Amino acid sequence: MRNLNISTSQHLTTTTPHHHNISTSQHLTITTSQHHNMAPYIIALLTALLVVLFVLEWRHQRRLSTRVHLMREALRNRDFMFRLPTDSIMPGERELQKMLNEMGGEINQLMARSEVESWQRLTRVLTHEIMNAVTPIQSITQAYIGSKMVKGTPLEEGIQAIYDTSRSLSAFVESYRKMTQLQTVNLEEIDLQRLVTNLQTLYPTLAWHIDLNGVPTLRADASMMHQVLTNIVKNAAEAGAQNIDICARRTDQCTQLRISNDGTPIAAEVAREVFVPFFTTKRTGSGIGLSLSRQMMMAQGGNLALAERPQAGYHTTFVVTL
Repeated sequence: MRNLNISTSQHLTTTTPHHHNISTSQHLTITTSQHHNMAPYIIALLTALLVVLFVLEWRHQRRLSTRVHLMREALRNRDFMFRLPTDSIMPGERELQKMLNEMGGEINQLMARSEVESWQRLTRVLTHEIMNAVTPIQSITQAYIGSKMVKGTPLEEGIQAIYDTSRSLSAFVESYRKMTQLQTVNLEEIDLQRLVTNLQTLYPTLAWHIDLNGVPTLRADASMMHQVLTNIVKNAAEAGAQNIDICARRTDQCTQLRISNDGTPIAAEVAREVFVPFFTTKRTGSGIGLSLSRQMMMAQGGNLALAERPQAGYHTTFVVTL
């Protein structure tokens, strides 16, 4: 009896590992089979993911190429006010786009400043030479007009015409000297709404559309800003405008005022010359209003430009930047 128990125990002990090995083998076989069945799905999923990533990257590169093309065309057309949105791009690309947007404004300002300085230097030379020539002519003709030898003779009318012409030329040159003799700039926080209200008072017959977008103040010279905006609105009224739109925008870099009107559109060939001193298309104009206004904005660290594309519904838009 004791021998039977020992044999049974030994048999059970020796057969148990055999059953365990069979179960493990079956489990491995089932697991391997499941992996083989899932492999095509995993490969398909990875392939689909790669295709999606490829398409997204391709579209992203296309958008970047479009941005580069638009900015290149803007530079070719000397539209340095051109801006591109900074959303829907990667953080690093967003910073680069912001820098390019700012660079366009800086290039525009540098070119405008260089142009103004060039005209100032030329103006100083011209006014000096013109006054040197005109002053003695005016003095001599004035003396002859009062002379008994000239009064009542056929010469009086001709000498009077020379005198009147020399006086008009002197007055014109003297008025233009203002461009090189601006008053000292006094920067302060000025109330933008009050500034616009004063303009509306000066031109009550115009229809005004104001959108200051929560911009309460401007850091500028109050008298200069008033004169700049008055010059712009005055030109618009003389061009037959019935509506004036003033829109304010403030960014991290600057504050912009866009002044639009529906007067006679400015022709493309004229648009390139509007800030050139003495240039005017008006019979009674002196051609110093806009050039003087731009110089005033430069003196305050800002700029005045004619927008390449006017605001929708209007014919002309000037952009004041501070």
